[in-house]
Amino acid sequence: MQALSVSVNGFHVQNHSSRVSSGSCQFRNRKSTVRMIGNGRDSDFVSRLGAGHMRRIEPGSAGARSVFRSSTKSRSVKAQASDGDITPLKIQSKSSGSVLPYVGIASLGAILFGYHLGVVNGALEYLAKDLGIAENTVLQGWIVSSTLAGATVGSFTGGSLADQFGRTKTFLLDAIPLAVGAFLCATATNVQTMIIGRLLAGIGIGISSAIVPLYISEISPTEIRGTLGSINQLFICIGILAALVAGLPLAGNPLWWRTMFGIAVIPSVLLAIGMAFSPESPRWLVQHGKISDAEKAIKTLYGEGRVTEVMADLSASNQGSEEQDAGWFDLFSSRYFKVVSVGAALFLFQQLAGINAVVYYSTSVFRTAGVASDVAASAAVGAANVFGTMIASSLMDKQGRKSLLITSFSGMAISMMLLSLSFTWKVLAPYSGPLAVIGTILYVLSFSLGAGPVPALLLPEIFASRIRAKAVALSLGMHWISNFVIGLYFLSVVTKFGISKVYLGFASICVLAVMYIAANVVETKGRSLEDIERELSPAI
Repeated sequence: MQALSVSVNGFHVQNHSSRVSSGSCQFRNRKSTVRMIGNGRDSDFVSRLGAGHMRRIEPGSAGARSVFRSSTKSRSVKAQASDGDITPLKIQSKSSGSVLPYVGIASLGAILFGYHLGVVNGALEYLAKDLGIAENTVLQGWIVSSTLAGATVGSFTGGSLADQFGRTKTFLLDAIPLAVGAFLCATATNVQTMIIGRLLAGIGIGISSAIVPLYISEISPTEIRGTLGSINQLFICIGILAALVAGLPLAGNPLWWRTMFGIAVIPSVLLAIGMAFSPESPRWLVQHGKISDAEKAIKTLYGEGRVTEVMADLSASNQGSEEQDAGWFDLFSSRYFKVVSVGAALFLFQQLAGINAVVYYSTSVFRTAGVASDVAASAAVGAANVFGTMIASSLMDKQGRKSLLITSFSGMAISMMLLSLSFTWKVLAPYSGPLAVIGTILYVLSFSLGAGPVPALLLPEIFASRIRAKAVALSLGMHWISNFVIGLYFLSVVTKFGISKVYLGFASICVLAVMYIAANVVETKGRSLEDIERELSPAI
């Protein structure tokens, strides 16, 4: 395995035997399917809502606002009554101030995600010498790819854990492989221990890739859910940058690589401590009949005066439903297969659209243009990624998810064609270097505007609550598997067909992605998860 190229957030990470690029991780939530358990507490809650369960809340009534509505003006939305009738519910937006600290704590998982992916970049050469595998590129490749294998396992596991134990307890469990993996890597005296440590860290970041955006989207107010969700991707980028910065002392201290891996123990412990004091997702609590705990969580997140209205919004369409959480096979039933296939397709398009190719060849492209520094090339690609992510964060709740996806894949298609032409058209030979650089930067920028952050952001929004965690995990599993496979076989395809034809192939996939998204993806901007679920869930 001479080289490995992978993608997990549009971020370029490379080393002597491996090149790792990061492709995307963030999520969203759909409307909650909730199950009310008939205990005394529940009966009291139902009686407070009134016989019809939902009623019109007049703008002047106390606390007549809900965090799950999106504009600063009161909105009239449809809420499903327990008897099947639809009545309008007027609710107003709420302050998100108390939500932000918990979003920040959850984002430590995103930072660790990026850090564990990027830390091997600068450290591999030095740890290979220290462990006696400097000439063994196969073992070096396994040190890199074992993290991806672990992430695949973790992404599938994370969904089941989140459904069974809740979001915050899953974070606590996730901190264990993250911290232990970092410790084993920092203290490894042989390659076997290093690979085990990287595998455990991979399991940890796989779980994080599922539960960080899931938790953020389930506690975020509708009006800023897109912005807060895209913060996940931004923190992944920050984590990768932190890993690159942490490698700067390596030149003067060859054993510094152990410190680089050991640093990751600190945010892992902070994540566990922070989540021990963070409120559970109110949606998960209501779904599992823990009404009293849900009210406490809502009080912590949004204030005491809003408990009744938020509880009403959460339980509106499924009051009295006794449906259990879906099993894995339910994801492939006729009821859910279409929406689950959309989630999986978005991640496949993301990986097949060529992010690996662009980041892998970015160094060569920049050298052709006269930029000899690998650091400068990585910095340019990284800056484009961070800049695009920041723009996406500001536009997510204004422009919308679907339009950003279409714009993103369209820009990527144009960029790929420009890159392909810069390698083949002789008439463009005098300008091939600058054109290739422009194409690379434009591609990464386009990727970070939509194809990078939106798929993981959109998934929890479009999946029904009873399948949400498992469906997100399945889609992310597709992401990690395709990431791993593309990393293994990409160089062989380039060798056989040439990079220009491969770029054209990627451009074609981007065009197909635009058509697929236009036909199958729904817009979720400014809509509560409950509204989205009502639209997408077939009648029971």
